[in-house]
This record gives sequence, C-alpha cells and structure tokens, in this order.
Amino acid sequence: MTHMHYLPRNIFRDMSEDMSRFLNARLGTYVSTDGTDTFEEGWLPAVDIKEEDDKFLVRADIPGVDPKDIDVSMENGVLSIRGKRESEFKDEKNGYRRIERVYGEFNRQFTLPESADPEKVVAKCEKGVLEITIGKTEARKPKRISVKTS
Repeated sequence: MTHMHYLPRNIFRDMSEDMSRFLNARLGTYVSTDGTDTFEEGWLPAVDIKEEDDKFLVRADIPGVDPKDIDVSMENGVLSIRGKRESEFKDEKNGYRRIERVYGEFNRQFTLPESADPEKVVAKCEKGVLEITIGKTEARKPKRISVKTS
C-alpha cells in the first residue's frame, strides 16, 4: 500500500515565494522603444559567502564598478555592500554610431553570525571582483562554576 501525503495549496505561501523570487531576481536591462536610453535598474551583483575555520569570505561580482564607488560597512552583525556603476560605451564603424550607457546602484546586506569580528574586516577589489574577508572572534570557552557546599 502506498502512502501519499497531501499538502493543501497555500496561496499566501505561494505568493510569498513568488514575490521573493521576483525581488531577488536580477532585473534586466531596459531599452526604450527608440533605442536611445539604456540603463539597468535594481541591479544586484552575485555574491558568494564561504565560512572557513578562522574567517568568512565574501565575494561579489561587480564588473564596471570603480572601487572608489564601493562602500563596505559592518554594524550590529550586518555586512552592507553598497555601490554604483556608471559606464558608457561608444562604437563607430561603417557609418553607424552606437552609444550604450549603463547606470545602476546596488545595496546588499547580510546578517553574519556572532562569531564575525567587526574589527577584522578587510576588503579588496580586483578585476571586477570584490573580496571581503571577515575574521572570527576567539571561541569563548564555557566558564566552569564550582558548587559550594554549606
């Protein structure tokens, strides 16, 4: 005999999942109907977070972002990465002229475990990849409390 588990459809859960997918998805580039305006709105760089024995490693793909336009901060266990990119590409050949502009701001925030040490944060940017290293605090040893007899 086969047992089947019935899960009734939950419209609120389905709607919440759909909204999460929509809000977390990368929005594509918008091109106006006349082809003159190109911009990217709601751009979110891809981010990988890896935990190692002594640190957390965060890597964000931010091609076209000038390092001076990046702001990294950590407050109350929340790592914030903000930035903007502005680029313009011009191409002229065979009598045709093409200009593309890409503008976009982003803001990513991640809640880190208590073991993340805000005093041990280092960020560097190289070849369109932002790498943030966050050291861990020393592991707290449990305090042994002796029980006295009266």
